[in-house]
Amino acid sequence: MAAPFDDPQDPALLERRLESRTVYQGHFLQVRRDTVALPDGRHAGREYIVHPGAVVIVPILNDGRLVLERQYRYPVGRVMIEFPAGKLDAGEPPQRCAERELREETGYRAREWARAGLLHNAIAYSDEGIEIWFARGLEAGSAELDEGEFVQVFTATEAELAGWVRDGLVTDAKTLIGLLWLQQWRRGEWDLSWQPAAGEAHPR
Repeated sequence: MAAPFDDPQDPALLERRLESRTVYQGHFLQVRRDTVALPDGRHAGREYIVHPGAVVIVPILNDGRLVLERQYRYPVGRVMIEFPAGKLDAGEPPQRCAERELREETGYRAREWARAGLLHNAIAYSDEGIEIWFARGLEAGSAELDEGEFVQVFTATEAELAGWVRDGLVTDAKTLIGLLWLQQWRRGEWDLSWQPAAGEAHPR
């Protein structure tokens, strides 16, 4: 079913870029300041972060438990519970990125993968899009964390994760959306199309 007023380029709301400049270029993030024309003809400023894109993985063990991580996130100053995730390298297909990030962060490899969808987690100030991938047929291995990366990997049930969300212990947006997809899929409401791993090293 189509959403009401689902035109993403609705001229009644569209803002047109007039000028754009980079005000900060970091290791992988870029901050831009644009001048736009509003629908009524007036001008306004827009400051936003340009992001290369990312993936989040919902890894499902054979017994139904989920693979999760604990990691300190400096901007919010706390340890967060999250599904595994990571940014896309330049030109990297999203599924290969998902396979790589799962292996590097957790050590797990998966026989089957399914793309669930796309989420935009900070639309007011970033163009970041995160692809949601599911992984099953997991086989444990050794993690390959980057230098300076500290991650604790653990497992939990869907009910445990949902309880932590309810209690405010899990607030990470991509993990909440991953849980939503998982719940809807397990109820038979939303479909997933599974396919073999695309990478070079998956269990047989």
